[in-house]
Amino acid sequence: MLKVVFFGCTKFSELILKGLQKEGLVDIKAIFTIPKNFNISYNKEPVKNSNYSDLSKIVDNLIEVHKVNSIKGQRISDYYKVIESINPDIILVMGWYFMVPKKIRELAKYGAWGIHASLLPDYAGGAPLVWAIIEGQEKTGVTLFRLDDGVDDGDIIAQKEIQIAPEDSIKEVYEKATNASHEILSNTLLNFDNITFTKQDKSKIKVYPQRSPQDGEIDLTLSAKKIYNFIRAQSFPYPGAFIKTTDGRKIIIDKARIENV
Repeated sequence: MLKVVFFGCTKFSELILKGLQKEGLVDIKAIFTIPKNFNISYNKEPVKNSNYSDLSKIVDNLIEVHKVNSIKGQRISDYYKVIESINPDIILVMGWYFMVPKKIRELAKYGAWGIHASLLPDYAGGAPLVWAIIEGQEKTGVTLFRLDDGVDDGDIIAQKEIQIAPEDSIKEVYEKATNASHEILSNTLLNFDNITFTKQDKSKIKVYPQRSPQDGEIDLTLSAKKIYNFIRAQSFPYPGAFIKTTDGRKIIIDKARIENV
């Protein structure tokens, strides 16, 4: 059975991890996660993971759980010796906020694999589902790929398309992407001997920026359709789209509809 080291810290991570445990397709040797509040390069202050899951609560005591606390200056590379001692076949990176350095990826026989919530090379980078909805896409997908040195630019292992219905909020699209991710990962592990790695055309990759709660302010000069998409892309469980009042307060708009008048 394949030995796996698992990186994750989100609800997506939790659902993938639960699926792996239930199906018994791999032998999970260790889990690396991060606290709910953490430091990241694109923000001066610590950020809050609004989609956080404490993975230590869903595994038994036989599986090592390591919390990598960036606020205390810790990095995944500090755990080189720990991962090396496991000698994993695969490192699964499922819901993670940091680049995985090459020296860590190379500790696994088949490298580090991630799932990105888009049909790569489209929507590489941060918040791919949010950006797809904001830009009015009617479909997106998920990609299982092998991590490389750049942002979401590694070899593609499997992909699955999902539809974005006009009434879907980020919650519904996130659920569709999670289900599709579980499906392609399970199918790949079940057919491990038939895996192929397809190189991406890196010239076609456009990296989208990460988003913060401050990016949710609504531009009321936009069209009704664009504002509608902007709102549904950031609704619960995300921080939400908002307008500011004259006294400086935020009014968060979680749901909207367009009326013809």
